[in-house]
Amino acid sequence: MNTVVTQPSATPVIQALRSLGYSAGTAIADLIDNSLDAKANKINLQFKYFGNDGAITIADNGYGMNDDTLQLAMNIGSKDPRTDRQPKELGRFGMGLKTASFSLGKRLSVLTKFNGDYAQRCWDLDHVTQCNEWQLFTEIPNEVRQFMGDIEGDSGTIICIDKLDRFMGSENVKTIQESSFFAKVRRIHHHLEFIFHSIIEHGKVQVILNGNELDPWDPFLVKHTSTLEGETQVLNINGNKIKVKYYVLPHASFLNEMEYKRAGGSRGWRDHQGFYIYRENRLLHYGDWLGMFQKDTSSQLARVRIDLPNTADEDWQVDIKKSAVIPPDKAKRRLETIAKFVRRVSRDVFYYRTQGTHTNQNFKGSLNTWELSGSDDGQQFVLNRNHPVLSEIQKRIDGESLKLLNLYLKFVQLGSPSNITDSPKMEEESIQIVTDAMKELVIQFASILIKLQVVQNKQQLIDALITQPAFDSLNRKTLKSIIEEANLNHE
Repeated sequence: MNTVVTQPSATPVIQALRSLGYSAGTAIADLIDNSLDAKANKINLQFKYFGNDGAITIADNGYGMNDDTLQLAMNIGSKDPRTDRQPKELGRFGMGLKTASFSLGKRLSVLTKFNGDYAQRCWDLDHVTQCNEWQLFTEIPNEVRQFMGDIEGDSGTIICIDKLDRFMGSENVKTIQESSFFAKVRRIHHHLEFIFHSIIEHGKVQVILNGNELDPWDPFLVKHTSTLEGETQVLNINGNKIKVKYYVLPHASFLNEMEYKRAGGSRGWRDHQGFYIYRENRLLHYGDWLGMFQKDTSSQLARVRIDLPNTADEDWQVDIKKSAVIPPDKAKRRLETIAKFVRRVSRDVFYYRTQGTHTNQNFKGSLNTWELSGSDDGQQFVLNRNHPVLSEIQKRIDGESLKLLNLYLKFVQLGSPSNITDSPKMEEESIQIVTDAMKELVIQFASILIKLQVVQNKQQLIDALITQPAFDSLNRKTLKSIIEEANLNHE
């Protein structure tokens, strides 16, 4: 079959790439991803105001690039998103450097050093538009090169974006004033503290913006003593291991004014509830229930962290801006169950302040009310005794009531349909061999029935015991023998 190679016109494609929907904060975060992929542990951002224009520089001490690598990085679409990537790698399409930069301004200059040797390239969209060709400059203009500075050490990279028409306004909109410029910079500062909080918290990287080091903002208040924290669950979704962990923030009465304001974040308490989706510790999406539930006031304490590996990008439809995801249907079903639970706990805390008696410890427990026992005699289920709601109840009641509650829970567990076996009872004339644990359980339950006057005589007691799923394998003669041996005769 005959074919012909076509090349898209540069001007319309460039304008399309500038309109992908980046905000200033998501664009800067995408650029920082490149520094992190280069294994930089120090990233320095500068926002400079020049009156009718400005410039943004991002300098890092990462691996740097040689001339060939830089040329590849400056190509539009330098990476196939389907290609396997290194663990922890944040890039996907090979587009972020260009698309994020073009969403801010019309000129992108990159100066990099690898093993002591410099390389440089520059995209100027005014020039591309004028010639309507993909002409990339191999040298950075002198006026830009002067304020970019030099790279210390043998490796590193500095990128500079100027002609900031999108960041500062456009030809048809009045350029923002200096106060508005730096107000926007402050918002970006807070956004980055949020997006990269997990990476910064681990002490792996230092990010400095206009001389101020980023202070990570933890949306889960992990260090607060009244935060309810669930154990990590691992979901196997289409071959990828997805980690899920829920948090319920403290009631407002357990926070001081500064803690309360900071925990509310940029959107406020109500709009920060929901799922928080991370990929390789970098936040992608947050602040909603992914269409499963509406936000409401009583659920504002509920926040659920989801950690994805980069191998799950296609499955979760991570977009080019790395700011939105669409979970697969299989994940939605699992996440909806988790969300229902944590929203219910949030309502309990919000209305009843159920954290009040736990000022010096975090709750840690599995999310589910039932768990597999892990025993070798079949997949029997046990109640989760570390459930935060149950833990709260147990803290609030006296010793005698606690004994009654625990006995009742034991029978709820044994009476679960999944734990009931269909094994036939032994013949009535045989007294069975029974373990000490089973005998103790019969005695405990029988004693409670007698104490509460549920039964009036021995026959009624045996009739009550024989109906319990927990004693399904015991016959009447055996139950009678246990009762008489324990002197529980009730005539």
